[in-house]
Amino acid sequence: MNSILFTIFALIPIVSVFTFLVILKWPANRAMPISLVLTAVTAYFLWGTSSQIIFAATLNGVVTTLEIMLIVFGAVLLLNTIKQSGAISTIREGFIHISPDRRIQAIIIAWLFGAFIEGAAGFGTPAAIAAPLLVAIGFPAMAAVLVALIIQSTPVSFGAIGTPILVGVNGSLADQPRVESALQTLDYSSYLLKITANVGLFHMLVGIFIPLFMVGMLTRFFGKNRSFVEGLKVWKFALFAGAAFTLPYYLIAVYLGPEFPSLVGALIGMMIVIPAAKRGLFIPTKENIFEFENRADWEAEWIGRLNNENTDISNTQQGNISLLRAWIPYVLVAFLLVLTRITPEIKSFLTADFVTFKIEQLFGTTIGIKTSPLYVPGTIFIIISITTFYLHRMKKNSYKKAWKDSFQTTVSAGTALIFAVPMIKIFLNTQTEQLTSMPLYLAENLAQLVGPLWPVFAPTIGALGAFIAGSNTFSNMMFSIFQFGAAQNIGLDVHDASYVVALQAIGGAAGNMICVHNVVAASATVGLIGKEGQLIRKALIPMSYYVLAAGIIGMAIITGGINLWYLAYGLLIFSYLLFMKNSKGSRNLLKGKNHLSA
Repeated sequence: MNSILFTIFALIPIVSVFTFLVILKWPANRAMPISLVLTAVTAYFLWGTSSQIIFAATLNGVVTTLEIMLIVFGAVLLLNTIKQSGAISTIREGFIHISPDRRIQAIIIAWLFGAFIEGAAGFGTPAAIAAPLLVAIGFPAMAAVLVALIIQSTPVSFGAIGTPILVGVNGSLADQPRVESALQTLDYSSYLLKITANVGLFHMLVGIFIPLFMVGMLTRFFGKNRSFVEGLKVWKFALFAGAAFTLPYYLIAVYLGPEFPSLVGALIGMMIVIPAAKRGLFIPTKENIFEFENRADWEAEWIGRLNNENTDISNTQQGNISLLRAWIPYVLVAFLLVLTRITPEIKSFLTADFVTFKIEQLFGTTIGIKTSPLYVPGTIFIIISITTFYLHRMKKNSYKKAWKDSFQTTVSAGTALIFAVPMIKIFLNTQTEQLTSMPLYLAENLAQLVGPLWPVFAPTIGALGAFIAGSNTFSNMMFSIFQFGAAQNIGLDVHDASYVVALQAIGGAAGNMICVHNVVAASATVGLIGKEGQLIRKALIPMSYYVLAAGIIGMAIITGGINLWYLAYGLLIFSYLLFMKNSKGSRNLLKGKNHLSA
């Protein structure tokens, strides 16, 4: 059977998800069951994957789903706890005191605080925390989820204390004969640090503009005037916040390695940006403040259940809670996430065999199950929620309501996730004796098609891997050795191949913006159900910028075309902003107030 036919088979799972969610705009709880069936049927009948692998991958996916649901439940419970205690009112006032401008609030909460949480925990946790917090201070649910997803890019490559590099890239390249042969006398650990530095460089150059894109998307889709330019009006603050994070982030990647760029870079960023914002540096004047329309004028699709709950505070416990006490739950979350990730003794205890559920070689395959519930971030959220009950001296009825509402939100997310994650796991494990897995087969064919231009397309493969696998780590695991081989096949030496592998990690980070289970999980935390396709369609815009800009910069560096680098990068940014400013051009593709849904 020819390669074109196999390529069509391999595209069926991706095309089905994209068609149902993005084009037909079906809710995920309807689209994902059908996509799961199509993927399983394609894998078994057309690809030749054994039924044992399909069942094992499905069971592995179910366990992964339970972990994701634990994160969702814990994040929502913590938010509902501080909401019921009345602390959310204090937090809201605190942000208004810094700036009542929604663009500034989004940058501080999503970009900086979200990046810090990504550095500590990763795996979708920032969106699960940032999105409900933004809703709680007055954002429409869809707007909150979108900005929380957009920042799931720059900090992701070094998220969870460097897991995408240390586990993903390293797990794919380490002990590979092809790599060892190419390195010759070069030490592998030094080579991994070189890749790390390159990842930091690309993210710094591309990611510095992400806060600007984020606020532009916010005003374009959710502002009264539906204007991208309205977001650009805070370009000074946005670029300031971008640089305050990405510059230290890059330096830490170069000199300290992959564990701390996101974590420490975001902390430094917050220490710089928040005091500057309080002093009014680069903050819009009162007449230029951006605020959402009155709640009555919001479009129905923007509104999640958490929005409706926030409009009714009659059942919440009202009291005088200081700003420090209101923020202590999130401070404790950050502290425990960092502590459990960087302290070997604590990490070993939380992942020890006696607290880990593990099954190897399911149905006689190489696929197994392993989960350590105490190490999942959701467990920490639950512990801090219980602590907050006593810290904020809550009434039992208020706390009981927080648990009840959180269960309802989590169950609504589970109906989509329970099908989405197993579908992804099957797709990743479709290898047979004759064929590689479907995603790897697609990547190999694309590499042959584009030849010497491969560096431009390398980030796209990384993004595809994250979209499918739901994780930068898994994308890097899957494709890093392939990217190294593809670089060699077009005649690049080991030095230039390190840039190609870095571009894989960059694309894998950007792909988190549109990863199905990230979108489903983040939407569930704010009670926004059935709008996953619209969110993916919107998030495709900044994701496309990310992979295109990174690919062009990477190609320019590898070919030595430093002038081309600056020219192409500048033209890309300029043409994109010009397009978004053109209302006639953009309205045909993007959603306006009185136009077709995006």
